[in-house]
Formats: sequence, C-alpha cells, structure tokens
Amino acid sequence: MEHAFPCGNVALDFVGSLKARRNAAPIEKLGAPSSLDSWFRESGVTHNDPGSTPADLQAAVTLREAIYSLVAARLWKTDYDDSALAIVNRAASNPPAVPTLTREGLVVQATAEQALSTVARVAIDILSGSDADLLKECGRPECTQVYIDRSRGSRREWCAMETCGNKMKAAAYRARKRGNPPLAPARGPA
Repeated sequence: MEHAFPCGNVALDFVGSLKARRNAAPIEKLGAPSSLDSWFRESGVTHNDPGSTPADLQAAVTLREAIYSLVAARLWKTDYDDSALAIVNRAASNPPAVPTLTREGLVVQATAEQALSTVARVAIDILSGSDADLLKECGRPECTQVYIDRSRGSRREWCAMETCGNKMKAAAYRARKRGNPPLAPARGPA
C-alpha cells in the first residue's frame, strides 16, 4: 500500500495525506494523479482507478485543505472559513461513488469527481454530527493527523499507537532514563 489510514475515517485519512503539515517541508502523499487514484482505491472509496487528471488532483488538494480548515476551526473553536465551506459543499453536491452488488459481491465505481464527493460528504457528516466533539489532533509534534477519539474517558493521544504512540512512548522512556521531564503532547493551532 502506498498510503496509510490510521483513522478509519475516509475524510480524516484524506486530510492526513499531507503528512507533518506544520513542518518546514511537509510530505505530500498526493503528488501525482496516479497517487490520487491509488488513495481512492486503497481507502475503499472506489474499487477502480478513476483515471484522475492533473485537474482532478488540484481539486483533491483544494478539497483536502478546505476539509482541514474546517476541522481545525472545530478543534480550536473558531469560525468556519466561508471559502472552505463553499469548497466542501460544492464537492458534496456532486453525485457520490456508486456501489453495485454483483454475484462476486460489492463493487464501487467512481470518477474522481464522484470519489471526492464521497469524501466531502463524510467530512460533512463528521463536522455536523456528534463525532465533531470527539475530534482530536495527534499528540506527536511531527504529526498533524486528526482522528475521532472514541476511547474510554477520551484519553487517546495518538492517531495510531503503532506509529505515533510507540514513537512518543519510546521518546518519553529515553527522556526519563536521562532524567529529563516526560514529553507532553503538542496540541494547538499552528
């Protein structure tokens, strides 16, 4: 797999396709139309490669940044940006990916526009529902992945234990061994 899906939520994992967003050189995982196609397929939004074009890639990056803007506004309790709202709502107004039942099982076919509509609709569902109160950003300073914290007592600090959680726990262990204070999660607007 070319992409990672630590959140289990297509809209939040889509936002995470720009890794380490606040670093001097963030890591872009959607660098080409073929990367966008593989993201759609690997995420399960569609089973086919939609045949994305450079224009589709630009629309995807624009949508991703609009979703992140809205999620960040929700996290930091600020007003939504009107432009971001318009971008997400416009994308969601297109027809979504089409599921089809075949003898072999479910098949989801989509154009890039339909796949982006599906992602936008999931983002709207999150931001307009009770899950919006459960949104958190990963506590590892280098990570900006947003996730839904459904843990008991809302105590989850990492987007995924296998990656960020293990790195932070190992760093805290090393700090304690050196006699340094434990590391605290880095949360807050950029």
